[in-house]
Amino acid sequence: MQNNMKFISWNVNGLRACVQKGFGDIFKELDADFFCLQETKMQEGQLDLQFEGYESYWNYAEKKGYSGTAIYTRHKPLSVAYGIGIDHHDLEGRVITLEYSDFYMVTVYTPNSQDELKRLDYRMTWEDDFREYLKGLDSKKPVIVCGDMNVAHKEIDLKNPKTNRRNPGFTDEERDKFTSLLSSGFTDTFRHFYPDAEGIYSWWSYRFKAREKNTGWRIDYFLTSSRLDDKLVSAAIHTEIFGSDHCPVEVVIDL
Repeated sequence: MQNNMKFISWNVNGLRACVQKGFGDIFKELDADFFCLQETKMQEGQLDLQFEGYESYWNYAEKKGYSGTAIYTRHKPLSVAYGIGIDHHDLEGRVITLEYSDFYMVTVYTPNSQDELKRLDYRMTWEDDFREYLKGLDSKKPVIVCGDMNVAHKEIDLKNPKTNRRNPGFTDEERDKFTSLLSSGFTDTFRHFYPDAEGIYSWWSYRFKAREKNTGWRIDYFLTSSRLDDKLVSAAIHTEIFGSDHCPVEVVIDL
């Protein structure tokens, strides 16, 4: 008896803008059990966007027009947590955790290291604290974590690895932290199914016709506790869907 659940994650780069570009139709078409958003760039009350059959949970940044996450779900959680319980990390609306009887669902918008890597030190602290947070959850029940993790893990995950080596999102430090996260008991679900697939990305710069030329980066992920490996049904990256500089990513899990 399979109970396949479909999970979608999408950095919408401003939900109000994305709504003008067909978000509602895309949401319905993808028909997911869980639809996680990053970079909503909103404050409470700026948009009332509800879909029949779904509950929604929102985490807003204190700074206006910045960051922010949301989850739409067809399944009422046992509990909801916002942030990771560390004050200096929890002002930017970056994490939401829904608890269910058999798993935790976490969405994250990982801080960008920024130009000249001026936030790299902060990012390193964040990486360690977020990994510990996930390991804490994982010690209780399996975890499904998704979002814009702002790192291309391997050279295969971006079009121009050589010229980007010291750029935000492809520093050795960020890549090492991602390796550490996987090593602590998580599976990169897309690579689980497509270990050698090249040229499949989830983000393209708005400059230089990057999307037209497919000069992209794979920085949006679904990671799952390794003990769920045998429950993974499929993974996809919806490069055909526009509306943001990112495209939605998907996993289907037999829960």
